[in-house]
Amino acid sequence: MTPAWHDRLCSIEATEDGLQSAGYIASRPISTAVYLAHHLTKPILVEGPAGVGKTELAKAAASWLGLGLIRMQCYEGLDESKALYEWKYGKQLLYTQILKDRMGALLGDEPGMDAAMRKLHGVSDLFFSEEFLEPRPLLKALREPQGAVLLIDEVDKADQEFEAFLLELLSDYQVSIPEIGTIKAKVAPIVMLTSNSMRDLGDALKRRCLHLHIGLPDARLEARIIASRVPGVEEGLRRQLVAFVQQLRTLDLKKLPSVSETIDWARVLVLLHSRQLEPELVRSTLNVLLKFESDIETVEPQLGELLQKSRREAVPVR
Repeated sequence: MTPAWHDRLCSIEATEDGLQSAGYIASRPISTAVYLAHHLTKPILVEGPAGVGKTELAKAAASWLGLGLIRMQCYEGLDESKALYEWKYGKQLLYTQILKDRMGALLGDEPGMDAAMRKLHGVSDLFFSEEFLEPRPLLKALREPQGAVLLIDEVDKADQEFEAFLLELLSDYQVSIPEIGTIKAKVAPIVMLTSNSMRDLGDALKRRCLHLHIGLPDARLEARIIASRVPGVEEGLRRQLVAFVQQLRTLDLKKLPSVSETIDWARVLVLLHSRQLEPELVRSTLNVLLKFESDIETVEPQLGELLQKSRREAVPVR
């Protein structure tokens, strides 16, 4: 039986509209990647600088499709026991103690050691059964009967060994557990892997994925994003703040402001009841946009010129 949410991904246009209904303003390449990921049953490797909406894409897709979002945050040293499954050691220990108390009754009058060991072996198999299995994000995603959105966040932070472990999952949407066997998804999850390009990912992983790069948006797209995420910003102020942020991104800064910082700054301006960008207001709130003191020191002497340019570019063309 095909889950109902499959019908929502009937076209690229429907995908774009659906993501927008969940508050995510998607470009054509983003909508195309999500549409193809479903119909080709392939994961998406989403790359780009921090704060451009890679994680938000997975959240919006899950919200729009009515699916659970299962998120696995990657880090150095991540292994199968944290990503796939582990055994409920506390429960195993409790059952071991119960078994110990009843050992005599279990073994009964077995005549020899071999017979006793065979009986104990049958009992020990129970300790590595479904009852004692603790599923982690990857296994949970495979077992969702209606499917899920699986977000493997910042995969570039994980070790290459873990990257290799992912290959079976991403190839066939199945994993092997030695004590239980192979578990295959009834409904393949929509998988999104994000990367901030902290290290180069292996060719094998890239071949299994659709590639999507989300960069910093142009002024038109960023204005749409702000209108969607911070509807309380008046149109004139929205044009000004977007033009100002676009100006900042032309400078030689240690970290350029991303979309998430533009959204935060827009919320600050609404909170402060701003109607236009004033030099003192911008100066006092630059730390929302810029995360390094050296960048703030670079921008402050140019603030007047940047504001003048942003005001000129913010004037609507008639």
